[in-house]
Amino acid sequence: MCQIAFNIPNEILYDTRQSEEEAIQFVRRSAALNYYVKRGVSLGYAAQIADMDKESFIKYLGENGISIFKFDNEAEFLEEVRNA
Repeated sequence: MCQIAFNIPNEILYDTRQSEEEAIQFVRRSAALNYYVKRGVSLGYAAQIADMDKESFIKYLGENGISIFKFDNEAEFLEEVRNA
């Protein structure tokens, strides 16, 4: 596993009223969300980056308006609904 570290000014933690642990959680989840959406990283890997189980990460995606379902067109979506 690769570890990436960077500094956040203490003033950011003060202004956002976040603890160091909350800031770490925020950064991990933000990175995971962006890797999933913009880089096509799998749901499982994104959940690992976020330090969450898959179910919790799926809920987190939903809270951020991101669906795990990807359809190329409406016809594909409607066929999937009919087959459900």
